[in-house]
Amino acid sequence: MDRIKRNERLGAMTHLLIQTPNKIHTFSEFCEMFGSAKSTISEDINMIADSLSRFGLGTVYTISGASGGVIYQPSLSIDKVKETLDNISKTLSDPARILPGGFLYTSDITSDPAICEILGRIFAMRFWQHSPSFVLTMETKGIPLALMTARALNIPLVIARRDSKAYEGSAVKISYISGGEAGHIETMALSRRSVKAGQRALIIDDFAKGGGTLQGMVDMMAEFQSPVVGIGVMISTAVPSEKRCRDVKALFTLDAIDAANAKCVVSPSEEFIHAIE
Repeated sequence: MDRIKRNERLGAMTHLLIQTPNKIHTFSEFCEMFGSAKSTISEDINMIADSLSRFGLGTVYTISGASGGVIYQPSLSIDKVKETLDNISKTLSDPARILPGGFLYTSDITSDPAICEILGRIFAMRFWQHSPSFVLTMETKGIPLALMTARALNIPLVIARRDSKAYEGSAVKISYISGGEAGHIETMALSRRSVKAGQRALIIDDFAKGGGTLQGMVDMMAEFQSPVVGIGVMISTAVPSEKRCRDVKALFTLDAIDAANAKCVVSPSEEFIHAIE
């Protein structure tokens, strides 16, 4: 193999770290890959860490010990977080997004890979210290957000269904209350092979009004003896203030929606921002 130049090595190492967030890469792995000494690789890692930190693109940690190495944690600067949430809140506050029945159109936001990738990083910044084993969501609109959060944390995504599927094997089924104050009973199913007892669940979804679906997922995890270490949603309504599910962390609050007067107010959550500062 021809001698690898430093700029080539830095580019390849940076790409590898960013593409495998929260995964430990040993120094020997890089030494073998590039045919370089450990001291050279160590200098390269320091340069990469400084560059990513300077531009608010994430943090590179060096872990000492026999099982140590290098790990990249995706994150954003607080200024970038605030800018992103402000811009999205303005987009969501457009009265043209109000749908019949007082619903808010958000599918274009949750289906945009670039936006979901950033929101997934923000969720990961909020919950990574709780060391979740997997991300749990309910089909279907929450899947893109949950998937990007799982990617940023480098953990699996688990999807609860409204009914069990033959190709997923035997499943656990529970009933939960969904909808507004009156509510109605719905069914949730999850493959028995999806979760092992003791694994730590992070619940991510797109919207919370009454919180019934979120509480259903919490109850489902109790069936699997899997502790829930965090619950995050993109949007939570201001009313009702008391949800069926407690301790929900929302990126945005839907403060008001009035179709008759063409009024829609969505604001970033200051509590969420303060928690990651």
